[in-house]
Amino acid sequence: MEKRNIPISLPVTGDEEWHACREPLVTGWITSGPKVSEFEKLFAERHNVDYAIAVTSATTALHLALVAVGVGTGDEVIVPAFTWVSTANVVLYCGAKVVFVDIDPTTFNLDTTKLATKITEKTKAIIPVHLFGLCADMDKIKEVAGDIPLIEDGACAAGAGYKGKQAGSLGTIGCFSFHPRKSVTTGEGGMLTTNDEEIASTLAMLRNHGASISEEQRHHGPKPFILPDFNMLGYNYRMTDLQGAVGVVQIKKLDKFIDERAKWAKFYTDELKEIGWIQVPSFTNDYSHGWQSFVTIIDEDKAPFSRNELMEKLQEMGISTRPGTHAVHMLNFYAQKYDIKPEDYPGAQIANDYSMAIPLHNRMVKEDYEYVVNALKSF
Repeated sequence: MEKRNIPISLPVTGDEEWHACREPLVTGWITSGPKVSEFEKLFAERHNVDYAIAVTSATTALHLALVAVGVGTGDEVIVPAFTWVSTANVVLYCGAKVVFVDIDPTTFNLDTTKLATKITEKTKAIIPVHLFGLCADMDKIKEVAGDIPLIEDGACAAGAGYKGKQAGSLGTIGCFSFHPRKSVTTGEGGMLTTNDEEIASTLAMLRNHGASISEEQRHHGPKPFILPDFNMLGYNYRMTDLQGAVGVVQIKKLDKFIDERAKWAKFYTDELKEIGWIQVPSFTNDYSHGWQSFVTIIDEDKAPFSRNELMEKLQEMGISTRPGTHAVHMLNFYAQKYDIKPEDYPGAQIANDYSMAIPLHNRMVKEDYEYVVNALKSF
């Protein structure tokens, strides 16, 4: 095989995104304004929610979501043990305690059979993660959670679905990311979604220092020289109109991007399932996968190499790979803070040690996918 160079992910941007930035630059409205509002409207419509509130990242979205439902000192928040570290970090930002729950290494999502034992009278929220674009089993989670607020970490799940409903509409609040490794991007950036008008109003104030009205409302009002009132402690988590302008273009491409990724995810699945030491993603028809990533599990008992050796050999062949993500309870900070051992969450430990994401993005061509498959088969 002639060597190719295939990054793990690349965003798809072009002339449309380039020209979209012109209007904010020409008008001088570069901070959060009309383009962010337009992006929010389009995102809400696509995800079938009443409200969408744009922020600087999925991390700040998660932080505001916890603040909005009243998480504070002494509270507990349940977080899957296998996720990006920010899912846990935001709990500490609020002065609360992270309570880890194990995951199912088949789906990489929260193991609903382990959830009930983690709930106490101090549990103030649960953060189900829709990892890699596959929604968590929200019906079972709701059944166990009762009235506890559910904050969807949908960082990877723009456009994903569950039983006919959209990610971001399945819990109390949804949180999304527009990092360049996501299906649609604004460089950095995030979005909150909710169907609760009061929560939406609170989130909008929280992201803007706690101001009673937005900058756009103030400057377009009859008395722009009058400062707004501030009724709560807020943060500066506003998305810029440059990002919003790019988001407006990107969100219109989301379904096309997902359809293309789904086509090649099926190709991977069909071609790789004959390799006995690779576990490919599997899920039922209840789920509409967003395919942010294609993440496998390597069975080292059957594989010719360890997961890490395999990743190194693929890198030498020009194929970028990554672990799916990390088990947060195995990171030094959390392991020491809560005195946790890796084996305390065995599903997350398996995913941490043996998961491997292979390239899947909208800048790949047929020959790239064939090259990845042939490389894996060559072992």
